[in-house]
Amino acid sequence: MDALKNLPAEVVNHIIQVSEVAGYLWEKEWAEKSSGNISIDLSGLFQESTINRIHDEVSFDFPIDAAGMVLFVTGSGCRLRHLVDRVDEVAAIIAVNSAATAYSVLWGGKSAGFKPTSELRAHIKIHLFNAANHTGREAVVHAHPSELVVLSHHKLFNDEALFNHSLWKMCPEIKLYVPRGVGCTEYARYGTEKLANLTLEGLTNHDVVLWEKHGALATGVDMEEAFDFLDVANKGAKLLLLAWSAGFDPEGLSPDQLDELINT
Repeated sequence: MDALKNLPAEVVNHIIQVSEVAGYLWEKEWAEKSSGNISIDLSGLFQESTINRIHDEVSFDFPIDAAGMVLFVTGSGCRLRHLVDRVDEVAAIIAVNSAATAYSVLWGGKSAGFKPTSELRAHIKIHLFNAANHTGREAVVHAHPSELVVLSHHKLFNDEALFNHSLWKMCPEIKLYVPRGVGCTEYARYGTEKLANLTLEGLTNHDVVLWEKHGALATGVDMEEAFDFLDVANKGAKLLLLAWSAGFDPEGLSPDQLDELINT
């Protein structure tokens, strides 16, 4: 891909994976129109002396700890499906200045009027949390997994422990691959400080955060792992809804069987 030829190899690998995951999200109907957003913490992969700011700084009120961060981030109003074949138009690599008061574009952002996702504040806080706690998780993806979103409208959503048990019991892989479960986050308007803080709180102890009546977010060591968390959690929701639609409440794995998985 010509648009990537001057980027560091590790950055290119991240962006190729983003394009692949964007295709999965579109095929699953989890990223309708301009829904969803993606970011990757690329700090440390660019030498300061090689950073070429191709646009003037844009003011933004970052947390002070974000000073010097470099991020790949999708654009506000951009369609994630376009990440498949025009990634440099609908996403950008941005660098936060040393005062954490503005960012500049290093690469991409070629669509008219490009600006980062409205959830940039939430993404920044997540990346700062992951860096401070040495989680190794550098990728963040927010999308609208259909069955999880449906369950966020159900009364089950109000009992987080029961919600997670209801997903985990559907098949062993759900407990194995989403071991910390889903954090059920109360409704907050997109792009707000409240939503950013609720998201961070949920990710402290969970693999996935489900935003009530909106969508879900996960973070991983790379984009594929972040997607896998959403995909597996949503499979539990899908199986549960299928059982209900067939007219029965599934028995599921027993507590002993779930404990056996944990201790394997």
